[in-house]
Amino acid sequence: MKPIDSFSLTRWRTATRHFRVLSLACTTMFASGWANTALAADIGFEQAWQLMLQNNHGIAAEQANVQRYAQLAEGTKAMDLPSVTLGANYTRLDQDITLSGQQLLDSTDAALPPPAMLPPTIAPIVGSLLGTTSTIAEKDILSSSVRVIWPIFTGGRIDAAQRAARGRLDEAKSHQAMALQGRYDDLSRYYFTVQLAKAVLQTRQEVEQGLAQHLDAAKKLEQQGQIAKVERLQAQAAFDKAIVDRQKAAHDLTMAKAAFAKQINQQTGQQSNQQNELSPGDPLFINAHLPPLHAFIEQTLATYPGLSLLDAKDSQAHSLVDAEKGKYYPNVYLYGDYNLYEDDSLASQMKPDWLVGVGVSIPLIDNTGRSEQLQAAHSAVLQVRHLKAQAKQNLALLVQKTYLEAQQAIDEANGLNSSIALAKENILLRQTAFAQGLGDSLDVVDAQLYLASVQTQQLVARYRYVIALNKLLALSGQTAQFAQYQQSSVAHVAAH
Repeated sequence: MKPIDSFSLTRWRTATRHFRVLSLACTTMFASGWANTALAADIGFEQAWQLMLQNNHGIAAEQANVQRYAQLAEGTKAMDLPSVTLGANYTRLDQDITLSGQQLLDSTDAALPPPAMLPPTIAPIVGSLLGTTSTIAEKDILSSSVRVIWPIFTGGRIDAAQRAARGRLDEAKSHQAMALQGRYDDLSRYYFTVQLAKAVLQTRQEVEQGLAQHLDAAKKLEQQGQIAKVERLQAQAAFDKAIVDRQKAAHDLTMAKAAFAKQINQQTGQQSNQQNELSPGDPLFINAHLPPLHAFIEQTLATYPGLSLLDAKDSQAHSLVDAEKGKYYPNVYLYGDYNLYEDDSLASQMKPDWLVGVGVSIPLIDNTGRSEQLQAAHSAVLQVRHLKAQAKQNLALLVQKTYLEAQQAIDEANGLNSSIALAKENILLRQTAFAQGLGDSLDVVDAQLYLASVQTQQLVARYRYVIALNKLLALSGQTAQFAQYQQSSVAHVAAH
């Protein structure tokens, strides 16, 4: 029996610590949901995306917001049309409006001769007329009419309001497109986190199987007296630890599946049993190379909805400038009125049934601070211009960063192939040496744990690549090309 020296213990602890760190990293990436739902049927990434589009409440809310602003923009078209108003008025006066003959005579320039000078036959008639009182309008007045006002020139404010409404609609569409990009990125993480969890679980199962075989060999060698009890205990402890790690990986997979199920199925009430059984089926993969960086940057700057959002803001800002300028121009409008009902009075009979005209309103002194508001509108245009320039710089940097992350993941995944081959060969060598009494149990355990750590590291690299690739495709508006990258992949991991 070989004694356990400090060097062997150090190697064992180092390998175990390395494996635990990678395990924790994997767990952190997919431990974002919770449930115990058992999902079985495989679903492709594109199918999962379509299902998410149907069931995600956030996406539905953005669509409703677009419809809202579309209806508001459509409503501004009516600003070019005349407004027609049906009105009715009831007025009560303190007394009837009356007019006497004497008041009528006094209001004119004519003058009557003295009564003595009037002919005897006319004098009584004139006196009667002067003493007569006529009711022009009673104190209760009821009328109804149709009024029409049609603006024909407003200094461009109507056009500005319509352009602003279209700008808000474009802004809502850009928000929707950005929300779709965000949900696509989220789905990518949840979907391929499940695949990473599956692959990690498979790795843990292989480690457990390898250590089980090592434990069985250690028991036989102990019975034959070729190794000491402590060697067998080391094998037993490593095997028990592998069981714990495998169980933990299984729990992590369950949580990852539950989180994925929540993403693709957010319906309230009872959910479909078929949807409850859905599980990701597309494996992790890498590609040999990516298109050049400048292609992603150019495509992103041409299609990114965040820039379209700023374009919509710019359109609204210019519309605001035009609206503020319109306050300096006169308003010209046509108007008309047609009486539908009027009471039976002398005033009503004298009033015409209809009227039309042209009105002009010229602002001379304004108390709304139109000069300052116009300057503020120009400042808004300048602000949007600077925001767009900064957004382009940030986008180019983000695309470059994501591209380098994807490229680094490719290099790391490919570079670990030789390490995996070496680790597998080392396991065979250590197992043979242990069986011949030329090595100790820690050597075999270290070899098993090192292989698992390198395999897990490669799985994480492939996971990082797929996530970075999907982010690049989302930023550049090329999500439909994801299937082409899958088909041209040079390596994939299918876990069941």
